[in-house]
Amino acid sequence: MAEILYGKPVADAINEKLAPRIEALKAAGVTPQLAILRVGERDDDLSYERGAIKRFEALGLDCRRFVLPENCSQSELLNVVDWINKDESIHGCLMFRPLPKHLDEAAACEALAPEKDADGITEGSLFGVFANRPVGFPPCTADACMKVLSHYGYELTGAKLAVVGRSLVIGKPVSMMLQAANATVTMCHTRTKDLSAACREADILVVAAGHIGTVGASEVREGQVVIDVGINWDDAAGKLCGDVTFDEVEPVVAAITPVPRGVGSVTTAVLAEHVVTAAERTLG
Repeated sequence: MAEILYGKPVADAINEKLAPRIEALKAAGVTPQLAILRVGERDDDLSYERGAIKRFEALGLDCRRFVLPENCSQSELLNVVDWINKDESIHGCLMFRPLPKHLDEAAACEALAPEKDADGITEGSLFGVFANRPVGFPPCTADACMKVLSHYGYELTGAKLAVVGRSLVIGKPVSMMLQAANATVTMCHTRTKDLSAACREADILVVAAGHIGTVGASEVREGQVVIDVGINWDDAAGKLCGDVTFDEVEPVVAAITPVPRGVGSVTTAVLAEHVVTAAERTLG
């Protein structure tokens, strides 16, 4: 039976380390503040927004919501981004995506100042991840994967990692972050030839393909650690599930993150950490 790598202990540890940093900032007259920029009323956005606000309130941090109607114009959206950039009391911004199709999402992302990009959506932040430099921040979910592995004590130096997924949200940035931690990384995706063999060769498997059942029993072996980043709704089962077929994989591997209560539950703590760091940077 595998060890279940729950996210809550990881988030609690992040919060504990943040407490004295927040206290020091407030003593210097700075309260870290997050701007939440949302267009429309998507259920998944609203759910994450509630979780983020709850996390920030518990830590004594500020949140300010900027909500635009789904039919807003590009200029209206960019005006809000510009306001956030210029407001010195705002240290980080979370802009929910995907945006409605009539909006230019790439332009909206690039309009955000990298130093306030708390979720790694700008080219500046992605440059920081790929070049391993402190520019902007990595995507929160990618950073959460790293935090889970670190919290549970998995050594990355010299380890063989396989990352299934190549998006700029998770797959590519987490691959770069793992390499920066001295892991040897194989990037895979749903069109990789003999995906099963590539997955089985890894010591640690990070699955972020965005498809139910991408990894099952044939893709894993004994002794592996599996980080399931996927969040999908299974109509047949009537519940949330990951990209990994948990019931098949859990009896085989050494450790695995569950969905829900795994990586996803760490992301709001990582978001808070990014905003606190951004606030600290403003003090020089």
